[in-house]
Amino acid sequence: MKNLITYTLAATLAAGATAQHHQHQHMHARRHAGSKVEKRDPDVITEYVVAATETVYELGGEEIDIHAAKAGLDGGSLVIVGESNPTYDAPAAPATSAAQPAKVSQPKKEVGAQFYESKTAAATTAVPKPVYSAPAATQSKASKPKSSKPKTSGSSSSYSGSSGATGVDKTFESGTIDCSEFPSEYGAVALDWLNLGGWSGIQYCPDFSFASKLIYQIDTAISGDGCKPGAMCSYACPVGYQKTQWPAAQGSERESIGGLYCNKDGKLELTRDGYDTLCEPGVGGVTIQNDLDEQVVTCRTDYPGTENMVVPAVAEPGSSVAVCNPNQDKYYVWDGVGTSAQYYVNKKGYTVEEACVWDSSKGKDAGNWAPVVLGVGMKNGMTFVSIFQNSPTSTALLDFNIEIKGGNKKCSYVNGQWSEGTGCTTAAAEGQKITVRYY
Repeated sequence: MKNLITYTLAATLAAGATAQHHQHQHMHARRHAGSKVEKRDPDVITEYVVAATETVYELGGEEIDIHAAKAGLDGGSLVIVGESNPTYDAPAAPATSAAQPAKVSQPKKEVGAQFYESKTAAATTAVPKPVYSAPAATQSKASKPKSSKPKTSGSSSSYSGSSGATGVDKTFESGTIDCSEFPSEYGAVALDWLNLGGWSGIQYCPDFSFASKLIYQIDTAISGDGCKPGAMCSYACPVGYQKTQWPAAQGSERESIGGLYCNKDGKLELTRDGYDTLCEPGVGGVTIQNDLDEQVVTCRTDYPGTENMVVPAVAEPGSSVAVCNPNQDKYYVWDGVGTSAQYYVNKKGYTVEEACVWDSSKGKDAGNWAPVVLGVGMKNGMTFVSIFQNSPTSTALLDFNIEIKGGNKKCSYVNGQWSEGTGCTTAAAEGQKITVRYY
């Protein structure tokens, strides 16, 4: 069956009529310290997995016929919502412990712009694979900026994560560094405006050990909290890079958990076998080019981890910035499938303090309510880049246009209108370049 790509119709994989069900959503609800593990909302998509899979479509909580779904997708009236591997029509490349009951706290209700992962991806067109060289994690001046007199943003920021990568190749000495010391020396970039000691997110996991199969209690830190014994302390990396650390044990309710572990002695430990540095480059090939006269802040979700949109890629006026492009065959696997990167695109002129937070001082058109979401990931040698409305969370409109250059099909957002439906996806072979242009 053909794989259909777009984003707002809820789609999930299903197989076998008697498989054990589980919920398949990526939540961005912020849990406060002291709360217990959250369950997903009761009306989430249910996925059955046994063997061969087929695609099931739901609209408004009701399953709809595959032919009706395809007709709506082809006509642009329906789009798939989700953090997914965008898939195309060509053939794809070849190939626990029971959870105990947990106390539940009330989640936030906003659950928009979610990706649903898929297990296959291929391209519609055959594209050559030239030799690829990894991108430097630095900004470079665009050849033809739109304005020769760039404006400055509304307020200053001390964030320097877009200025280059230092320490990313340095071996981290597990169990020797105090949890109170943020590991900047090893490439981690402090996000000081979150008031978490530089960390991008902290999850307190009192029942965790390295022998754990699942983690049942997850209490998420709030502003003013710190990395202390029993905590998973997540961190940002320079642009073009992503964190390498997360434990094999994940949440019993399928929450993602990531970062370094603060042990009982108050020392930071690596959590992922075979990785002794904190940051690694993505596969490259994707940049944001800002042809506006004000900076634009695009914020990646802290994933695996709290999943808050706090990790910035700052594109200054007339400049470009690398976007980390994860290889989904080798990066974090959620519930058995690879994951792409999700970025929230904010209005022009916002600072990282205003944009890369859940609740923004700018109101309901920034942070979790940013107008547009950008999805990036490589699968089976193909890089997929998507842009789509942050629905149903936000109805805000961007105050600039976006076009994706270098992919195998047109994909754009111009004057509040999408080139198709309420979002679009394009793809390129490994070694080719894709530019997400803001203008």
